[in-house]
Amino acid sequence: MTTEVKPSARERLLEAAATLTYRDGVGIGVDAVCRAAGVSKRSLYQLFESKDDLLAASLEERSSAFVATLLPAADDGRSPRERILHVFDRLEEQAGAPDYQGCRYLAAQIELKDQSHPASRVAHRVKANLTVFFRAEAERGGASDPDLLARQLILVFDGASARAGIGADKPTGLVAPTVATLLGAAGMR
Repeated sequence: MTTEVKPSARERLLEAAATLTYRDGVGIGVDAVCRAAGVSKRSLYQLFESKDDLLAASLEERSSAFVATLLPAADDGRSPRERILHVFDRLEEQAGAPDYQGCRYLAAQIELKDQSHPASRVAHRVKANLTVFFRAEAERGGASDPDLLARQLILVFDGASARAGIGADKPTGLVAPTVATLLGAAGMR
């Protein structure tokens, strides 16, 4: 006989915060998060100093999965150009899902406005790491200006993610050719 292990109150709060903020935004109330997690407000405040800390922890908790779903495996044998295009292929796949709301890290930064907010700091770090990936691949691939190319790529990523997230456009067939043009103009191999 196997017994199912029920997620802890902390795990349920992190999951509820992630789900609700992705769907409804960071303005979601503490009561709604507690209700969705099946946890009292008292428990929330015993586990987290504030709702802000819960939001930050929720984003941090999801960051490994965000990276794993987007980035290719290290030293996978593909060229830097192919490795960058892989990220945008993954973005196109994710954006095709019916529940896609855009990049949760970009959304948190936009909604919070305050760059010193704990959740905004987590989101900024995650997005900065994606830019670092783009820059490293651009440098490995011989781009004429790796810094500029990395900034252009994150701009395309965020723009495509945001537009797909609000249902304004579908990135399929649009993003990959745009990125390929940028890579070609930068001399990427």
